[in-house]
Amino acid sequence: MSVAPSNDDFTKRKLWGGRFTGSTDPIMHAFNESLSYDKRMWAQDIRGSQAYARALIGCQILTEEECDQIVKGLALVGEEWKNGTFQVQPDDEDIHTANERRLKELIGTVAGKLHTGRSRNDQVATDMRLWLMDEAQALAALLKEFIQVIVSRARAEIDALMPGYTHLQRAQPIRWSHLLLSHASYLVADYQRLLDLQPRISVLPLGSGPLAGNPFAGLDRDAIAKELGFETVGTNSMHGVSDRDFIAETLMWASLTMVHISKLAEDFIIYSSAEFGFVQLSDAYSTGSSIMPQKKNPDSLELLRGKSGRIFGDMAGFMMTLKGIPSTYNKDLQEDKEPLFDAVDTIRRSLQVATGVLSTMTIFPEKMRAALTPDMLATDLADYLVRKGIPFRETHHISGSAVRMSEERKCQLSDLTLEDLKTLSPAFEEDVVKVWSMEESVERRNATGGTSRRAVEEQCDRLEQLIASTSNKRVRVE
Repeated sequence: MSVAPSNDDFTKRKLWGGRFTGSTDPIMHAFNESLSYDKRMWAQDIRGSQAYARALIGCQILTEEECDQIVKGLALVGEEWKNGTFQVQPDDEDIHTANERRLKELIGTVAGKLHTGRSRNDQVATDMRLWLMDEAQALAALLKEFIQVIVSRARAEIDALMPGYTHLQRAQPIRWSHLLLSHASYLVADYQRLLDLQPRISVLPLGSGPLAGNPFAGLDRDAIAKELGFETVGTNSMHGVSDRDFIAETLMWASLTMVHISKLAEDFIIYSSAEFGFVQLSDAYSTGSSIMPQKKNPDSLELLRGKSGRIFGDMAGFMMTLKGIPSTYNKDLQEDKEPLFDAVDTIRRSLQVATGVLSTMTIFPEKMRAALTPDMLATDLADYLVRKGIPFRETHHISGSAVRMSEERKCQLSDLTLEDLKTLSPAFEEDVVKVWSMEESVERRNATGGTSRRAVEEQCDRLEQLIASTSNKRVRVE
């Protein structure tokens, strides 16, 4: 004679336990569980479950009263998570089983109706998309703030001139602001890419069931999507439970954005060294040496540079997991959460630190200017002759000969006399002295995208317009 399970036995059952009679190996349980890290999605899991409960009224699975019980019970579960009083039990595998188990304890057997037609496969996909929709909005706001700090500095420090470098060799004079805005241009593209990604994140999987769809007539997936703030509804249930491309894309976006932050960090690490002395980090973003008291290390920038490798590792690892998975849900997909959570946490902190570094950094315009040398105007000398009607390939050779002459005489290029220059080309005239002005050199670069004052101000205007014209706001329906 069989004995019906007690209520306590029921609450301890795993969601998938009806087919099994033996207990799970404790090592396997620890290997299998994800609650230790997916509990951060508790709010999204509760929101999704509340929306699903309301949808079950239309399927005649729940009455209005039962739905009200479940929605209010889930709110109580959420309060426990929020207040830190939620008690995790040994059999809680993940955030979904933990919340449903606690709901059952609070409101009784009616809680068992909530999972009707729903699988953890579409539930976890919904939770992750909801979580990432919120996080993407926050990341876009941080990125926008970082860009605004850079543009603000570029406007305020537009008079500072410095060497521009190629191959880390002095090349041509530029405005310090022009360098700053080159980094802002990368970041604006990152900002736009993140916004472009959001519609592909905002696709509702709930209602896909384990893989074949929801079997109950009357389930209004469009209403669920509207309530939860999704832009669209997934149109293929097999795809809905297995698609993690939105995570791969987010990790790719994060990797590229961190490469750009790393490039910025590398520039300022170099420029903050004693050999350059162009910039100095504030004490808030520097550390000292344990043995050399004179040192001020740019640890914040070095960590930003290092974190880029970490995020790329998150992406590469997940792509290797993703590549060999057959159709629909497989447990391998549990490996999506930790790299995503780590990447989002890391890039959030990185953007905050980078913004702090840039907003508090001191520049030394006099040291920047002292690094400007007349040999950097060799191209300007060639351009001078172009304006006299000589083809550039010929003027380049003449300018190179002038550089060689100055090196042989161990003098600056600007120390060559008009008579010296005329031995190289009769086209040189008295007005050649204007070539040796650094201010004139940068102002001559007046085409769009150049380093003249007008062109730099135009860049500032354009970047501000770009980030102002795109909104990262997502309507969230509670």
